[in-house]
Amino acid sequence: MRDFLPADVRKRNYVINIIKQVYESYGFEPLETPAVENLETLMGKYGEEGNQLIFKILKRGEKLDIENARSENDLSDLALRYDLTVPLARVIANNRNALPKFFKRYQIQPVWRADRPARGRFREFYQCDADAIGSASMLVEAEQILAVSEILRRLGFNDFTIRMNHREILRDILDTAGIGVNDHATVLIAIDKLDKIGTDGVAKELSARGIDESASKMVLDIFEQTGKIEGRHAEINRTIVGNLLNIVSQEVLADIGKILRYTAGAPVLLDPSLARGLSYYTGTIIEVNVPDLAGSLAGGGRYDGLIGMFGKEQIPACGVSLGLERILVVMDERGMFPPEIAGSTPADVLVTLWSDETAAESLKLASELRASGLRVTVYPEPDKLGKQIKYADTIKVPFVCVLGESEIAENTVTLKNMRTGEQQTLPRSNAVSLMKKLGE
Repeated sequence: MRDFLPADVRKRNYVINIIKQVYESYGFEPLETPAVENLETLMGKYGEEGNQLIFKILKRGEKLDIENARSENDLSDLALRYDLTVPLARVIANNRNALPKFFKRYQIQPVWRADRPARGRFREFYQCDADAIGSASMLVEAEQILAVSEILRRLGFNDFTIRMNHREILRDILDTAGIGVNDHATVLIAIDKLDKIGTDGVAKELSARGIDESASKMVLDIFEQTGKIEGRHAEINRTIVGNLLNIVSQEVLADIGKILRYTAGAPVLLDPSLARGLSYYTGTIIEVNVPDLAGSLAGGGRYDGLIGMFGKEQIPACGVSLGLERILVVMDERGMFPPEIAGSTPADVLVTLWSDETAAESLKLASELRASGLRVTVYPEPDKLGKQIKYADTIKVPFVCVLGESEIAENTVTLKNMRTGEQQTLPRSNAVSLMKKLGE
């Protein structure tokens, strides 16, 4: 969990604004949910490992009875939200009649996980989600893939890959390897870490979780082979994929084929080795990767059974989530921010203060400049002019408006260009146009 200095916040706002613009251009509406959820709302939705990473909140006041507590559940009843998808499912179930049949929402808020911090991985981080509720059409997946592609391209990424898979393919792989249905979730959580801890690390984890060594070796061998399959075109090579994975569901392959056709032009790669660890996924899953980051910039998938956990109606749903922190890490390391963002300043111009008696005139000039659309800061103390100029240089303000006794008497201002060092005295009404001209 971190503090963000002004330069960091400006970069974050730049990325968030682009994400919002693209999401809204696709018809997604904004939604927000509380930071805190009932513990029972979150537990059991993310798999065994996810349950362990939830930040639980102790009961308050008389409800906190530590002496008589028999289990952890007697101590906690609330938790910080782990992601934005489960809270959305709760909102949909509770407000179904107030929402349209097809509901598209975006949500950009922090989530919390008691995870081990690493590069691009923090305990408090922002997710930027877009979800579509109410339709099982593959157009939903396609639109979300296209939206993510547009966002990343607008941010300057040109080397990202969108990996796609389907839960049915994963289930077939595990069945082929002899993994029992009851162990599917456990194995997928481990497989999801292949790009982080490697084959040996996953093998050790599977062994620690009681998975038979021969079954573990077989599933890892299958994933190694399936990772080599690439389906970049509208028509999937069904013979190779079908023979390798023993798939009987032509419907699954047809759905994947539709998504690939609908997203022509986006860098979508069919990767049967992709396994996202969250247990609520039911169909298509995706992850977005770049070469210089372990882990993903974005991920998501279809979760048609989640909303039904909170209500009587099973409602199809699909979503994608961009990881703001990881995007920022890569953009910072690559120097991808525009100069006006990377080198931005708190103001366009600083107005000097000659004396306490002239403070009202300095504030008046600042108001005039702000009314013209400029960002203006006023030096707060009547220091020597040299100190005020030095301060302006420290905060990298491009212009200084010197307002002394003579300028006030003559209704002029001395404008100093901090980039060139040049200065000139001119009527106050001309200062704005000159600054804008010099700033172009």
